[in-house]
Amino acid sequence: MAAALDPFDLYDVRSLLSDEERMVQDTVARFVDERVLPIIGECFDRAVFPKELIGELAQLGLLGSYFPEEYGCAGMNGVSYGLICQELERGDSGVRSFVSVQTSLCMYPIFAFGSEEQKQRWLPPMARGEVIGCFGLTEPQGGSDPANMKTNAKKDGGDWLINGGKMWITNGNLADVAIVWAQTDDGINGFLVEKGMPGFSAQEIKHKMSLRASVTSALFFDNVRVPEANRLPNVKGLKGPLSCLSQARYGITWGPIGAAIACFREALNYSRERILFGKPVAGTQAVQLKLADMARRITCAQLLSLQLGRLKDAGKLHPTQVSLAKWNNVRMALDIAREARDILGGAGITTEHCPIRHALNLESVITYEGTETVHQLVVGREVTGINAF
Repeated sequence: MAAALDPFDLYDVRSLLSDEERMVQDTVARFVDERVLPIIGECFDRAVFPKELIGELAQLGLLGSYFPEEYGCAGMNGVSYGLICQELERGDSGVRSFVSVQTSLCMYPIFAFGSEEQKQRWLPPMARGEVIGCFGLTEPQGGSDPANMKTNAKKDGGDWLINGGKMWITNGNLADVAIVWAQTDDGINGFLVEKGMPGFSAQEIKHKMSLRASVTSALFFDNVRVPEANRLPNVKGLKGPLSCLSQARYGITWGPIGAAIACFREALNYSRERILFGKPVAGTQAVQLKLADMARRITCAQLLSLQLGRLKDAGKLHPTQVSLAKWNNVRMALDIAREARDILGGAGITTEHCPIRHALNLESVITYEGTETVHQLVVGREVTGINAF
């Protein structure tokens, strides 16, 4: 008889990974099991980000993992970064969001668009977790329309004066530096705004029911004087922030797979142990259909993200491919989290079990880095050639 399949990897996707990629996944999985899962439920309950994990994330090489070693980074490939995101989000979306923002939204623009002096100054301490970054693009009235940006920067001698505000900024109150995108007379430019600069302030957003184990903030700029040396010199226009979002969205295609696996595992184990009407809940057709559908959808998402990672590492990645995977995989995970919560019955509404926490977190993940509708329209534009935005 054929060997039994792994219910969490029905197509043996793990066999398609290199030895190094498997080692990365195993290392991060062990970190999540030992350091994240024991505390994350309480962190979520208390709405506290586990800052004590930052140093350990850095020691494992998870901050800026795919940047060159010359900048103090691990030099991993794109698939390894995806696996990092998958395992971290198996713990909690807030932990994965922290790493995503630090890596893809803060270190990436410095690496891609910064001067060599900026790279040398910022990337090594960011990789060590000594400097935390945040990414200032979204504005209260902007949302899915970043071209409607109101934050502006005006030249004043050899400096820039920035005025405006940003909203829904992950890591905002933790950050030592903010990558801020602002309108100038010469188009949109990126600036490194440092904590403590006069006129720059961050206000943490409270009363969240999602991403509670994550810091979310509003940023305010009141005539913040920023030297020319803090402007990213090698990009202008929306290409800059949108390319950063593509990097972050790539990781997000992997992250929800981890959340979905966590919910599926809990629902599967619970349904095997819970006895109703004389037999396990897992022995009913209704629940088996739900569990089988979870396994099917996770398998499809695993293959989608792995191929996306191979395209990224081959330099062939297209933004529409990222949109397709983000749309599919986050919707997959959110649906599975909700179904898993249902299978757990009354027990599913407490944070002693993970599905309700993941379901609430994924309500944010399906919105940030482009809403589901935005990604559907990106794919629609690609296949029809007509812009429906």
